Amino acid sequence: MIDSHTHLASCAPDDEVLVASARGAGVTRILTVGMDDETNPVVLDQAERFPEVFAAVGRHPNAADGWDAAAAERLRAWAADPRCRAVGETGLDRYRDSAAPDAQRAAFRDQIEIAREVAKPLVIHTRSADDETIATLREHADGVAVILHCFSMPDRLHECLDQGWYVSFAGNVTYPRNGDLALAAATVPDDRLLVETDAPYLTPQALRKERNQPAFVVETARFVAAQRDQALAELDAVVTANAQRLFGWGDA
Repeated sequence: MIDSHTHLASCAPDDEVLVASARGAGVTRILTVGMDDETNPVVLDQAERFPEVFAAVGRHPNAADGWDAAAAERLRAWAADPRCRAVGETGLDRYRDSAAPDAQRAAFRDQIEIAREVAKPLVIHTRSADDETIATLREHADGVAVILHCFSMPDRLHECLDQGWYVSFAGNVTYPRNGDLALAAATVPDDRLLVETDAPYLTPQALRKERNQPAFVVETARFVAAQRDQALAELDAVVTANAQRLFGWGDA
């Protein structure tokens, strides 16, 4: 099993315990995601320390204020590191709106180009900004592998699939109120599907009283498999193959 998106730098307890727990649950590959200048070096260090951990580096839209040419150069250098397997998370967030829209747009577009330059996938965060996010990707991200992390646009699913983008489901797909997401999880073709935790956020329903961690991706995968009328082992093989193809991180 894989966790295609987590934030070890924000999780508790210590990294060693989190990775060991994931390993014990059968999670053999983890992508830990940076969000700013503080966490990007941290995720690269985590990828150095643990053989099953790989990094994504990016500037989260909520941290986009202050984005400039120097910030882009720092990110470009981190993205070229072999421990980095994706760029992002990046995108647009109009829900929290804690960074200026123009700063978000600039960081988003620059990160698309950085992903293109380093030939690595682009991890997308979008919230309350679906129209602009999709339009930006259509205009600027042709030829870039796009991952819609924590997928939240079930009414736009077919539009996203038509673009060839990957769709990743987090623990919120398991919440009873999110039947539309569950239906989307049942619909995504095998070759465009991923699962993730987005830990420490979005703990799967069966474990809602606990703080999320990479080991819990198995619960989300079990739920998604049930929606697709697949055995967990079949779903595991699907998402493992997709992640390996995207991130180039080899067999577990």
